[in-house]
Amino acid sequence: MNWLTRLRQLALGRALDPMSADTRRHIVLVALLAWVGLGADGLSSSCYGPEEAFLALGAHAHLGLYLALMTALTVFVIALAYNQVIELFPSGGGGYKAASLLIGPYAGLVSGAALIVDYVLTIAISVASAGDALFSLLGVPAQAYKFSAELAMVALLLGLNLRGMKESIQVLLPIFLGFFVLHLGLITYGVAYHAPRWPQLLPATLADTRALARHAGWLFTVSLLLRAYSLGGGTYTGIEAVSNNVNVLAEPRARTGKLTMLYMAASLAFTAGGIILLYLLWQVTPQPGQTLNAVVFGKIIGSLGLGDPWLRHALLALVLASEGGLLLVAANTGFLGGPAVLANLAVDRWAPRQFRQLSNRMVTQNGVIVMGIAALLILLWSHGEVSLLVVLYSINVFLTFSLTLFGLCKHWWRQRRFAVPWRPRLLLAACGLLLTGFILLVTMVEKFADGGWLTLAVTGAVIAAGLAIHRHYGHTRRLMARIDDAYSLKMDWDEAAEGPPVDPSKPTAVLLIGANRGAGMHTLRWVLKMFPDRFANFLFVSVGEVDKQSFDGTRTLASLRTKIENSLHYFTSYCANRGLASRAYAGYDADPQAELLRIARQVGAEFGDCVFFAGTLAFSEDNLLTRMLHNQLPLAVQRSLLADGRQMIIVPIPLPEEAPRHGPRDASHIR
Repeated sequence: MNWLTRLRQLALGRALDPMSADTRRHIVLVALLAWVGLGADGLSSSCYGPEEAFLALGAHAHLGLYLALMTALTVFVIALAYNQVIELFPSGGGGYKAASLLIGPYAGLVSGAALIVDYVLTIAISVASAGDALFSLLGVPAQAYKFSAELAMVALLLGLNLRGMKESIQVLLPIFLGFFVLHLGLITYGVAYHAPRWPQLLPATLADTRALARHAGWLFTVSLLLRAYSLGGGTYTGIEAVSNNVNVLAEPRARTGKLTMLYMAASLAFTAGGIILLYLLWQVTPQPGQTLNAVVFGKIIGSLGLGDPWLRHALLALVLASEGGLLLVAANTGFLGGPAVLANLAVDRWAPRQFRQLSNRMVTQNGVIVMGIAALLILLWSHGEVSLLVVLYSINVFLTFSLTLFGLCKHWWRQRRFAVPWRPRLLLAACGLLLTGFILLVTMVEKFADGGWLTLAVTGAVIAAGLAIHRHYGHTRRLMARIDDAYSLKMDWDEAAEGPPVDPSKPTAVLLIGANRGAGMHTLRWVLKMFPDRFANFLFVSVGEVDKQSFDGTRTLASLRTKIENSLHYFTSYCANRGLASRAYAGYDADPQAELLRIARQVGAEFGDCVFFAGTLAFSEDNLLTRMLHNQLPLAVQRSLLADGRQMIIVPIPLPEEAPRHGPRDASHIR
């Protein structure tokens, strides 16, 4: 093991075996850890969402009581509606899968693109907000280091997530629990402190509301309340994260997902609604240089009777530090959810296939890296200005909410013909759609000129890229189907036939076989034609890539194993029926290149006189796009084998424009 490999293991941890049951048990999340890892984004929004909503009320703070109730109710409506998504899609995918399968693939692309941009902004805004909260405690001289510290936070989270999802959550768990315990205590005490006002609170609110309506009209009163409610829409961000990542939850997934959603909804409704109620009860007004949370918690701590001013300041600093820490945990949600959405897009060929790949730590490494780099670029562009990032952040999540809930409405309306309890589910989804659609509309109108147009432009660019990638993959898939039809042979031979035994002392051809049988058969027949009677042994090596899709559960891993074994049997039985000595080697790994090289070196040690062969697509126009979107594995393996002193020949597989339209359906000329 060289020093670079040792350093990598030290930084990221030892490789995990994807085929081991212990590996999946190691990485899945129970409800508590899922609540921390996936619920932090929603809970952290209580640091800025309620303030945005309350400030929009202006001088009419008495409407805050309605606002608190509406906020808590909306959290539960959206959460309960997303429980339906968990039921319908227990393998994960959330809003993307709901839009794709319940509305259509293009709606899924829009939802997926919106989620990708939203998760990048989740990282950026959470880190920027955490920097503001933490450095506000350190004084003016420390502000010069704030931006550098924010960039370092992103790099730290990037490294943690490359080690593994559970590892990153376990590191951040104390911060999350510290925030929740502190705020639970302060909100409970702050509301209980004003218990004598409770009997008069509702009558006084109703009286003030009627007075405002008489003076300005009911239209103004309702519009003011609804505008404040909509501008506080950031409070509900993150609720969708659980449904997007059901596949990483402990079995039974649906039950764990619903329990996690309950934890998230209850904690967010209590915290966000409670904070708005505190603003009202403690008569909070904006103070220069302070958030409303800092003002209200400062008042609450001041009422505790702590005589030492330093102690009061230290307690307030601890509360604000916990908010900054929670925002850092929330940024981690972007590293969990974003790569999962990218993987789903890659499965459906809207994104490069590399985003499906898992690292040896069973994380979607490419997606994690892309999310980190994108967040760093956003921070560099915005200089960490939270006010700008909030505008960019506030649209896409409600676009996804609305598409998902519309898909649910469409689904339950179709189910009315069957004996299922569709009415209450349709009603819940419709209520959620009404709320999220309204918030989306108001937010777009209010924030469009302030930078919302940029969010829509960036999302549109992601959608355009997805369409171009999908078109290219679709074209290539059709060509590969024609290659398979042109070169693969109907399996009309004796599948149980046994050929002669292999002889390691004789010349050997080692063929690296991919997923396409036609391509593999073209390579085999090319070898037999170009090297007649040269090789006595034919070895077939195939490695199943354990990617995000195949690692969703034991059944998909079993399907992958069956597919590889059937493919290898196809080639060995073909050779056996023609009197050729053959043997098959199968491997399974998240890093197919490393596994191929391991098997190749094992084969090379046993069969001294061997030559390796692999087929690869021969595009008429080789450019950056084709190299980025397609597997360059044969070239990478060839370089490594050449460095080992082994011979490897890459056989070009012409695309159908150059391939015979009707390839020979038998192999009589090589029998």
